[in-house]
Amino acid sequence: MEAPPVTVMPVTGGTINMMEYLLQGSVLDQALDSLLHRLRGLCDNMEPESFADHEMVYLLKGQQGNPFLLRARRSLAHPPAPWHLRYLGQPEVGDKSRHALVRNCVDVATSHSLPEFLNEMGFRMDHEFVAKGHIFRKGSLKVVVSKLFRVLVQGNTENTEPLSLSYLVELSVLAPAGQDTVSEDMRAFAEQLKPLVHLEKIDPKRHM
Repeated sequence: MEAPPVTVMPVTGGTINMMEYLLQGSVLDQALDSLLHRLRGLCDNMEPESFADHEMVYLLKGQQGNPFLLRARRSLAHPPAPWHLRYLGQPEVGDKSRHALVRNCVDVATSHSLPEFLNEMGFRMDHEFVAKGHIFRKGSLKVVVSKLFRVLVQGNTENTEPLSLSYLVELSVLAPAGQDTVSEDMRAFAEQLKPLVHLEKIDPKRHM
């Protein structure tokens, strides 16, 4: 059974060693148009950026403890674009005063030989998926609305099927450590999306 992706932030930017503040939720397929209409009214870009990405999740199993996990992602819509390698740290969910999940995020652009490099380093691909959707922005806030697809034949991104009858909705901010006030802005923005979608601080460990 394939593990669900923790996050599906698309291949944009290349921010190194920042903290990611994250809220997540979902909407059924039939509610998508209403949500997109609301986001067009709230965000800076009335017409969202579209994306189609292929992500592969690699594991390196050590002698003890949890395996080390890295994410390799490439754009299907723009094949010449660099690949992206992303590391996501353990979420800091214990602080009740924070309205968002917080974790370390390292994201670097790489060459197209990234999968071969990871294999040479001893990593093995655990699962892969395709994410297609839209990106909205409001100041430093980023909203990603994406449909996730299971890859039926390894490496063949043309042969997929939807993982569910819903879209994943993610509200995030990348900021230096200690900028916890951004979670207040995120909470205020999330309130404006209710009741179309309820964005929450979700602990990935409880959904594994």
